[in-house]
Amino acid sequence: MKFIEEYRDPELGKKILERIHRRSKKPARLMEFCGGHTVAIFKHGLRQLLPSNIEMLSGPGCPVCVTAAADLDKAIALGKAPGVIITSFGDMVRVPGSSSSLQQAKAEGADVRIVYSAQDALAIARENPEKSVVFIGIGFETTAPTIAASVLQAERENIDNYYVLSFHKATPPVMQAICKLGEVKLNGIICPGHVSVVIGSMPYEFLAKDYNIACAVSGFEPVDILLAVYQLVEQIESDSPQVEIAYRRGVKPEGNPAALKLMNTVFEAGGADWRGIGIVPASGLQLKKQYERFDAAKNFDVKVVPAKEPEDCICGAVLRGVSTPPECRLFRKACTPEHPVGPCMVSSEGSCATYYQYGGDDGR
Repeated sequence: MKFIEEYRDPELGKKILERIHRRSKKPARLMEFCGGHTVAIFKHGLRQLLPSNIEMLSGPGCPVCVTAAADLDKAIALGKAPGVIITSFGDMVRVPGSSSSLQQAKAEGADVRIVYSAQDALAIARENPEKSVVFIGIGFETTAPTIAASVLQAERENIDNYYVLSFHKATPPVMQAICKLGEVKLNGIICPGHVSVVIGSMPYEFLAKDYNIACAVSGFEPVDILLAVYQLVEQIESDSPQVEIAYRRGVKPEGNPAALKLMNTVFEAGGADWRGIGIVPASGLQLKKQYERFDAAKNFDVKVVPAKEPEDCICGAVLRGVSTPPECRLFRKACTPEHPVGPCMVSSEGSCATYYQYGGDDGR
């Protein structure tokens, strides 16, 4: 299969690994930003194959995981409002807020429906003109253009009962926030693949220029990731940080102009609350004023009490790369995929769920 099998070729992967082992001498702490990369790295056992001087950390690239408890509480409260249908991706329904979840709200009578796209939510709005249909918009720049398209379509069709509660987030600002926090000294970042298909590689250039961090955009097959690691090793060993693309079949430096135009037509940047990090300026994607009639945050007066994090849960530290899941006293005990305490155990791209399924206690 073109662009799949060749990137799973064990012989090719072995050759790249040999190059990494020959070239890599300096201690190197690398962070894979994307939860999809974390899953692939663990699934294919790549950590065990890398030189011992290379340390891999998981980052905040799981949209469900980084959604703040306060935002979840808003969605849950909105779901309990009369005449409201909440539509959401499946993982989001199970994520616990301060004291409940959308799944629990559904069990208590709220109309909560799992959808696979914003178009599904729009269809529900057409079919239920007497109800207010709210789509919980989560994700990074990957999903934002499709949500923007649904808003524009609702405008064209004059659908006046469709709303988006936007928890969308932008990736470069939170990368900068992690660098500014300075809790972990990073030598390199494996930049997200799907996000970069939309925004390109150019938005990461500040990481190399301002923070001396090597960058490589990667796909999700084992050869993709090994190639990205090799590019990072080359940059680190030669002390020449830059932004490279190890996923050229999907990513161009300038990104996807059509997707960017859609996203920028409907959304504008604003502050967003990231779990474990707090408010990050210009990292949220909010509906512009001309589309505020589709903005659930502007059209529903929902009151929530101050949010609280699950006791003893360290998801925030895991998302910042400060801790690993096995360091949490709840991991594999009170917190499992069947009974998750924190969001990192709920999402299929969450670090805790990945460690639970694939990783040993040392994460290797």
